[in-house]
Amino acid sequence: MVDMKNRSAIAIWKGCDPTVADAIRQFRDCWEPYSAESKRYPICRLVEQLIDPAMATYTATLPSLYMGHIPGAGTGVAFSEIMRLVGVDTMIRLQRRLLRAFVLTEDRQSERDQQYVATLETLIELVWACKRKQPAEQDVCGLNRRRLRVFCRLCGTLAELASFAEAAEAAEDLDAKSDQWINEQLRMSQLRGADEELRLSNLYCQAHRPKLPDNKWNPAYRKAKRSIEQFDLELARVSRQCASRGTPQAKSGDELVDSYIHNYMLGQTLQLADEAKLRNLARLMVDSRLSDRKKQILMLQRLDFNQSEIARRLGIERQAVSKAIASIPEIFRLSRPQ
Repeated sequence: MVDMKNRSAIAIWKGCDPTVADAIRQFRDCWEPYSAESKRYPICRLVEQLIDPAMATYTATLPSLYMGHIPGAGTGVAFSEIMRLVGVDTMIRLQRRLLRAFVLTEDRQSERDQQYVATLETLIELVWACKRKQPAEQDVCGLNRRRLRVFCRLCGTLAELASFAEAAEAAEDLDAKSDQWINEQLRMSQLRGADEELRLSNLYCQAHRPKLPDNKWNPAYRKAKRSIEQFDLELARVSRQCASRGTPQAKSGDELVDSYIHNYMLGQTLQLADEAKLRNLARLMVDSRLSDRKKQILMLQRLDFNQSEIARRLGIERQAVSKAIASIPEIFRLSRPQ
């Protein structure tokens, strides 16, 4: 079970090779001071120490046709070295392309293939977690990284402070006096007012910050704040379902609701690592008023119940069913099985 409240969690897919899974658990237990940004504790060094030996042991058991779908396997270049050479972002894209190629060309759904896919998915989760991992303590452009909360509390957009730090880091990589850096500061000054001290929210994005530039309450913030418990609930459900796609995992307490979320997520390409997209999906569910009652109705529709049968099954009026269906956005409707 993946701890969804812990941003440092690394999802280990069911069926992953035991040697690789054990190495990732050890990695997770001792990676606190490590990050991709740290010079004293570079995270690639920890990957080299713990993951490379496990990968060598695992790949030694594989036929040669599997090797081309694991970065570095069979070439004499370690997994950590590939990660160091191409960078974390490129490594994630490379892994996904190689996995997709395997599924399309070689996967026969044998027991070995299923373990191989689960292991590759787990390695993608590992590299994605390395990308997100923040240093234990580090200042970026005068901002204390301990304050950085990457995502807005209410959606999948970067919080203002994290967004500003990201723009500052990008500008530093180019030129601290570049036009990008100057324009960013001017834009933020215009948003806050030229005479007001620059204050960046650690909890909210620009759209959801509590106060507008004119110091009035933000209606979008108030609306989202009222539904924060439902947002957290929907986010936990879709995240649990992404962690294990084979069976209903939402754990809502209602079989129809769980089945709806399971079937809906099967039609998506989201993975547990796609945290921003999952947060935005949860926000959309809440803002669209996709209640559990509507999820039940949608699932019964997929099972070929008509409106009268749905009403009898749920103990409500048929008119209520019709009204609920009319209010559901097309994006949340399920296609009926062939």
